[in-house]
Amino acid sequence: MAAGMFQPLTETAYAKINLALHVRRRRDDGYHELETLFAFVDAGDRLQVTPADRDSLRLSGEFAPLLAEEDGNLVLDALALLPRRHGWLVSLDKVLPVAAGLGGGSADVGAVFRLIGRTYGLPDHWHALASKLGADVPACVESVAMVGRGTGTELSAAPDDLAGCPVLLVNPRVPLPTGPVFKAWDRVDRGAMPEGSAREIALYGRNDLEMPALSICPQVGDVLAALGQTGAWLSRMSGSGATCFALYDSKAQRDAAKAYIEAKHPDWWQLAGALR
Repeated sequence: MAAGMFQPLTETAYAKINLALHVRRRRDDGYHELETLFAFVDAGDRLQVTPADRDSLRLSGEFAPLLAEEDGNLVLDALALLPRRHGWLVSLDKVLPVAAGLGGGSADVGAVFRLIGRTYGLPDHWHALASKLGADVPACVESVAMVGRGTGTELSAAPDDLAGCPVLLVNPRVPLPTGPVFKAWDRVDRGAMPEGSAREIALYGRNDLEMPALSICPQVGDVLAALGQTGAWLSRMSGSGATCFALYDSKAQRDAAKAYIEAKHPDWWQLAGALR
């Protein structure tokens, strides 16, 4: 296909948050048995695809240098798993912080899967392919509120009454890799995730990785304390941290919270949006 016949494709890699994350046990394979409520913000990294002789990746954005330091990239791994008629140059504008509990790499892969699905269609076993790339990836392909069980790959629909809810993400600009946080978990099963609507699960659930994350990165506590002053009806750490989120009843409340955080902590990263 000639380049002129191919309109550039664009897609957003929506930021993933865990409205609740219950860690039940450590499995024999080293992974952890989880119950989580995934939700997605209507903003994130941005991808653009143009035809190329071979698959390649071009990075830009504030957090691109951190990805450039890594040996590989999940976007290229995803392209290798999904056959197409032509090579793709993927331009990735890295808006989301790295090692931040937002599923950044998984969200990028989810966007690639959606782009390929729109262009060529996904194979019937796409879920298995996505799971090979990470436990969050199948949920990130869907990018709507989902309940995840097992390692997070066993998905079911969530009674979603939070679509459109104003949300603010805040990160203290401290990378927090997932592995050490799970290692610091005390292996105490504190009970199942509650049933009910997304709002009920969020309100009455918890994040079992919050305490181990705090033991490694005390700045998480600073973020949660600051968000607690902004009138949110819920604030919690996402995933393994260090990003925290706050949910609001109105956009005006969210925007006022963003301004408050900017004034108090101008060095922190923020993203304002709404749940999808």
